[in-house]
Amino acid sequence: MAAAEARRQASLARFACLPAPWRIADFDFDAQPSLERKLVTELATLRFVADKGNVLLIGPPGVGKTMLAVALGHAAVQAGMRTYYTTAAELVARCHKAALEGRWATTMRFYAGPRLLIIDELGYLPMPSEGAAALFQVVTQRYGKGSIVLTTNLGVGSWGRIFDDPMVAAAMLDRLLHRSVVLNIDGESYRMRTHRARAERLRGGAKETDRRGA
Repeated sequence: MAAAEARRQASLARFACLPAPWRIADFDFDAQPSLERKLVTELATLRFVADKGNVLLIGPPGVGKTMLAVALGHAAVQAGMRTYYTTAAELVARCHKAALEGRWATTMRFYAGPRLLIIDELGYLPMPSEGAAALFQVVTQRYGKGSIVLTTNLGVGSWGRIFDDPMVAAAMLDRLLHRSVVLNIDGESYRMRTHRARAERLRGGAKETDRRGA
């Protein structure tokens, strides 16, 4: 039984395509005081998946949106839930290729299948009307049937800047926001903070070298 469960977990992990090993315990809440730890802890129970709800993680680059989304994905995999990770750009490219090859319906079924679908990095690249239509179809296929965790650098009021068609943006938001949790993270970028700390260490080392040379 243990061996069978281990094989199932390994299969779920391979299918999920999660890009990093991050867990909720790895997140530095002290560095992002705008983020409510109790709310994230509640999301980690995955009750939102059982309720077929969605999670929108909104904030500038580097504040931990992808980390949280991936950590929720790992929690879902560990709970035995079929999970899949994709970037918005990858999803659109895959749907475009499927349309050209006559596999549109099959691809829509694929994205409708997982209990949890993670769509990362929406808004970082402009999305033509064809791409917006593909994403809208995926969201519609999953509406009321499965959960989405979506990360974006743009607040919901700015989604008209992502899509050519504001009507598509409004319809997509209507479905995503129904029974959803929205987390706005407005703290400092982890990468910039790390870069600054590294620069300070280098400056400190250079000063020490100068003192010794003197």
